[in-house]
Amino acid sequence: MKFNKSKLPSRHVSVGVKSAPHRSMYYAMGLKNEDIQKPFVGVATTWNEAAPCNITLSRQAQSAKKGVKIAGGTPREFTTITVTDGIAMGHAGMKSSLISREVIADSVELTMRGHCYDALVGLAGCDKSLPGLMMVMLRLNVPSVFIYGGSILPGSFRGKDVTIVDVFEGVGKQSTGKMSKADLHELESVACPSAGSCGGQFTANTMACVSEAIGLALPGSAGTPAVYESRDKFAVSSGEAVMNLLRNNIRPRDIVTRKSLENAAVVVAASGGSTNAALHLPAIANEAGINFTLEDVTNISKKTPYIADLKPGGKYVAKDLYEIGGVPILIKALLDGGYLHKDCLTVSGKTLGENHKDIIFPINQKIIYKTSKPLSKTGGFVGLKGNLAPEGAIVKVAGMKRRKFIGKAKCFDGEESALKAVLGKKVKSGDVIIIRYEGPKGSPGMPEMLSTTGAIYGQGLGEEVALITDGRFSGGTHGFSIGHVGPEAAVGGPIGLIKNGDVIEIDANKGTLKVNLSKKELIKRKKKWKPKKIEYTSGTLWKYSQSVGPASRGAVTHPGASKEKKCYADI
Repeated sequence: MKFNKSKLPSRHVSVGVKSAPHRSMYYAMGLKNEDIQKPFVGVATTWNEAAPCNITLSRQAQSAKKGVKIAGGTPREFTTITVTDGIAMGHAGMKSSLISREVIADSVELTMRGHCYDALVGLAGCDKSLPGLMMVMLRLNVPSVFIYGGSILPGSFRGKDVTIVDVFEGVGKQSTGKMSKADLHELESVACPSAGSCGGQFTANTMACVSEAIGLALPGSAGTPAVYESRDKFAVSSGEAVMNLLRNNIRPRDIVTRKSLENAAVVVAASGGSTNAALHLPAIANEAGINFTLEDVTNISKKTPYIADLKPGGKYVAKDLYEIGGVPILIKALLDGGYLHKDCLTVSGKTLGENHKDIIFPINQKIIYKTSKPLSKTGGFVGLKGNLAPEGAIVKVAGMKRRKFIGKAKCFDGEESALKAVLGKKVKSGDVIIIRYEGPKGSPGMPEMLSTTGAIYGQGLGEEVALITDGRFSGGTHGFSIGHVGPEAAVGGPIGLIKNGDVIEIDANKGTLKVNLSKKELIKRKKKWKPKKIEYTSGTLWKYSQSVGPASRGAVTHPGASKEKKCYADI
């Protein structure tokens, strides 16, 4: 089918006499006139040599380009950055992680706008690159298809499957003598045996599940491990699918609605997924002009059964899920239980229900349970509120036995000093570690605390110590770890007013988080409180600190589609 370019963005650089200079540039790259007359499709990847998560994306992009060509489009490949949490973790580099989500979305937006591309295929591997690409698809609102790069294969250490989180916990074990340096070296050498994103239900795999549940990825495309070349067929199909969307003028905002956001939150809660989803779903919603907050996400978890026995709360990894049928099995179980809106449109051109109507739920497996016999009746995370977190907070409870905690505060103005205290064995059973000034604005960048939580868990204090922060946690974190506390310390939130020895009460059953201080005492402390100066006074971190909003609304840096006069797709 021949496309009419009269209403497509690429007409500005390919049609008519005025576009002669633009066409000249395309001829220089080997394109023919007939290629230039076709729709231009951006094929964006986060390929780089920073980490195994991204290393296969260039290969998969070639397959996506084949699909675009087969279906009558002209693909134009480009790349953008990622910051890889596994390497950025535990030092100042972690401040760059969440900010990279915005830079990915912004850079893809600028490339698409600058060259007037008509549609987008986006391939991502590392944690923040998945939501970053989904965000820009909604921001631009051109026909778009998302592809996950695939997970890493599990490592094997003395007969057990292991992941990168086992190495972080190994650092804690080594600090207490439970593991020798030689054993830790052996573990680190085998934990990550291939290309691909971290193998548990950490942030990358959580957001990969979201991509299918929310409708931006083809069904089944998220499951195949990165190194399996069989996953390239999904890239070809995604290239063909984006041309079908363009042909039928189906746009991301037709797909991502409040109902599909609710579907995504259900899948995260049911799978024991990363608490980072409570940042990313509101941010994706913002790009569509939908008000969807941390509280919306956690309220959904209250009424969603937890049915996936996946690490870190459970036993299995992404490869195991793939071998029983992948994300469609999880979605099928939830559809059968009546927990998903089956009428939501997806990039296949069909609804979520239609995509999964012929899926047969496998009986002889212990990875995904039926909703009638869940691992627990409520989802993998809980929202908390109280005088310590008036805007809310979140705790991951998947796999946890303990739901209540009372202890005395041990305060740290930043993760580095807290990690030193843990590794120096200065944190004891019953302590409530407070790590503050690590929120989106105050850090800036809202770093994850996996180095600290991993060390705590490795020391055997996983549910014996609580950690509360206005920062966030890796999807690999488990134990009594409460993040996204708002308002953050940098803007005068109560977490910045806590002193050593204050008694903290956490009740995940009631959804409360409070400090045993009177309102009068908190007001008195607030009057004495002085804002902490941000250490970064120039560059990207400074720019981010000036524009970023609260974690409860996704830590976004612009008003979103609700303030938009005209979207890019209609230029």
